[in-house]
Amino acid sequence: MRKNLIREKSFSFAIAIIQCYKWLTTTHREYVLSKQLLRSGTSIGALIREAEYAESKPDFIHKLAIALKEANETHYWIELMYQTKYLENENFSNLESEIVSIKKILTSIINSSKSKIR
Repeated sequence: MRKNLIREKSFSFAIAIIQCYKWLTTTHREYVLSKQLLRSGTSIGALIREAEYAESKPDFIHKLAIALKEANETHYWIELMYQTKYLENENFSNLESEIVSIKKILTSIINSSKSKIR
């Protein structure tokens, strides 16, 4: 079976986000911002999985574009939580590195797919 890098990365990232959410709610008792992070961070992988069964190439691109929007929102929450001292350097660095990588891969897939339908 062929390896699907974005599928694997987004799933691993969702696990990291869930672990971060658990830590934020137990350690800092932070529920509002962490819930936003949880929702956007886990939806990326769900949208990528949904795109696997897209009805057409434009539908595939649309679903991945929404995943990219969610990734961008997640990046915002990660940066905000770091700047407000909810995330420590190491946790921030790991999450940011992963979300930047996911955004780059999604952008590449979307651009490549768009060029194939023109």
